[in-house]
Amino acid sequence: MSEKILSTEYSEEMKTSYINYSMSVITARAIPDIRDGLKPVQRRVLYGMNELNVHANKPTLKSARIVGDVMGKYHPHGDSSIYETLVVMAQDFKRMQALAIGQGNFGSIEGDSPAAQRYTEAKLSKFSDDVMLADLDKTVDFMPNYDEKLKEPVVLPCRFPNFLLNGSEGIAVGMATNSPSHNLSEICDLIIEYIKNPSITLKSMLKIMKGPDFPTGGIVANMSELPNIYKTGVGKLKLRGKVVYEPAKKSRDKDKLVVTEIPYTMIGDGIGKFMSDVGSLVEQKKITDITDIYNHSNKDGIRIVMELKKDLDTKKIENIKNILYKKTRLEDTYGVNMLAIVDGRPETMTLKSILENFVKFQHELINRKYKNLLDKENERKEIEEGLIKATDLIDAIIATLRASKTREDAKTHLKTGKCKNIKIKDKKLAKIASKFDFTDLQADAILDMRLYKLIGLEITALNEEYKDTLAKIKKYKAILKDKNKAEELIIDDLKRIKKEYGVPRRTSFEDAEEIVIEEPKAEVIDVVYCQDKFGYCKVMDINLYEKNKEAVEANNLYVIRAKTDEKAIVFGSKGFMHQIRLDKVPMLKTNEKGKPIDNLSKFSSSDETIVGVETTKSIENSYLLFVTKNGLIKFSDSSEYVTANSKVVATKVNSDDEVVKTLVCYADKDLVIRTNDDFFLRLKPDEIPLLGRNTKGVKGIKLGKGDFVKDAYVLEDDSVVNVGGKNKNLNQLSRAKKATKGSKLK
Repeated sequence: MSEKILSTEYSEEMKTSYINYSMSVITARAIPDIRDGLKPVQRRVLYGMNELNVHANKPTLKSARIVGDVMGKYHPHGDSSIYETLVVMAQDFKRMQALAIGQGNFGSIEGDSPAAQRYTEAKLSKFSDDVMLADLDKTVDFMPNYDEKLKEPVVLPCRFPNFLLNGSEGIAVGMATNSPSHNLSEICDLIIEYIKNPSITLKSMLKIMKGPDFPTGGIVANMSELPNIYKTGVGKLKLRGKVVYEPAKKSRDKDKLVVTEIPYTMIGDGIGKFMSDVGSLVEQKKITDITDIYNHSNKDGIRIVMELKKDLDTKKIENIKNILYKKTRLEDTYGVNMLAIVDGRPETMTLKSILENFVKFQHELINRKYKNLLDKENERKEIEEGLIKATDLIDAIIATLRASKTREDAKTHLKTGKCKNIKIKDKKLAKIASKFDFTDLQADAILDMRLYKLIGLEITALNEEYKDTLAKIKKYKAILKDKNKAEELIIDDLKRIKKEYGVPRRTSFEDAEEIVIEEPKAEVIDVVYCQDKFGYCKVMDINLYEKNKEAVEANNLYVIRAKTDEKAIVFGSKGFMHQIRLDKVPMLKTNEKGKPIDNLSKFSSSDETIVGVETTKSIENSYLLFVTKNGLIKFSDSSEYVTANSKVVATKVNSDDEVVKTLVCYADKDLVIRTNDDFFLRLKPDEIPLLGRNTKGVKGIKLGKGDFVKDAYVLEDDSVVNVGGKNKNLNQLSRAKKATKGSKLK
């Protein structure tokens, strides 16, 4: 059998496949549905727990059992993502309202990992049972699961805007959602007001619901930007932790600064990182008044204590707070992007559109619920009417039953009054029976009725039930017909939820001014700047250097005495100059390697090589000599480089040339240029032109074919170079005129 090969454009196939993949990730994994505020995995975990009957009033179940059931039936994407979802839903420090209750180690606010799923147990929270899953069978559509063997809900019948309450985070393809959490009580009040007045303004909304409310508390420090965030659905929140000053209560105690609330973004390893950062600030003497820091946080709340030196005035304490906000994650940014799935499409939500979609969804739930209830009550009414009618015709019914050979014969006679297989002997009863016209439901109910139902009290109770059924039908019809009655139900439900689950607001608001800090001046000390041939640099204590002088100089290409308030100046072969603050260079011991200058400046070792290193002090009142591979030379005044920025042009270089040496020179020292073929040219300083930074040099030496400048030296009394394996003194070299080739050193 021959195969049929179909040709297609590769780019079109890739485009179509990628779009399909992207939409799958967006709608089926990463972005929550605006109706219940849940991603598919969250929805499936809650539904799976509901099917396992692990409700709030039942014992907990092993997390591994829950995860396995959800993975096998609804979410075949791996157990780790399912368990992580379950853990987060049970962590009350991450969610304003926990949707699950965990038993065992479910992690901590400080970043401790939860125990493995085989060790922990979980069940649904009361809120999930009451608000997220109630009336599940009456209100929402179900769809086939991944293998079409079971059904799962398209959406949960959530009676509260979970998207606002618990927020959401998710990264899809080309888009992401990051919605903050809010206070339950304020949301209830806001929705009630919106139902009463759908044209409510954003300003009025924010008087009711002031803004985000995070489970960790803290401060939103840019309150004036909230209206625009809720108007557009995007923006940035400036979050701050709360720091309080606690004066010493006893003479032996110390004054303290205590962090009692943290930004939501610090959950996890943020607390450890904060303490580490504070320690670094103290070591670097950015903060000099903190003597100790320790973490006393527990299940009751955050308490990070920083002990202070005695007798600090208010200004110093405020400055410490400002440094903490400026230099650590105690102040952080939370990017808001309220993206959700609306009618199958991703959409950035404003506050008003969230409320519109919520109220619309509630009306859909109410309509479906009460249509189902109405259908059931109409069915009940039909049955009760048949039973009431049957009590008045009971003798004829009994006669019919006694004359019937099968249930089907009896049912046919009850429905039509006729059946060829039934002969009632009593003519009076037969006449009554011939007029039977019960419905199918009524006939089944009569056949299933027990004789005790004919007791007088039971008949009275049946009549009362019938009246109750009629009242319910009337009520349900009114709800379905009148939008106002449906909204009354929504409002009553919200009031009940607020009363049962509402909590006080935790996050406060302010418009904080830009932080200005007064950093103490670092102590200036004598150090030695060391840099090896690989570009790793460090500074050493001067006394340590003196003790290990030989080892230091043997292991480093550049060793320069300096002070910590100076800068190291690095010259590159491309003609650029880079500056490094010495107070940013790590102070290390003799055998410690140091830090690459690539990490401390804009120098890139992959683009250029180092041809000279000096410090700002070492080049004062001097000239800098630049010598290129093609023999160009020039002097430049050092003052042009001391005040320069971190990366500037030190000398211009042709594209086919590069700098081979940069030296510090003085007017009383001769200079020597050396070529690769070991020709040497000795020059007096006044023979070399003085030019600016942004210029090229002039021709300093004539080069033979294939020869190039290899090195340059400042001539000292003991200047010795290795030539042909022998050390030779440069002072033996006679002076040559400028622009001559030079001579061999004999």
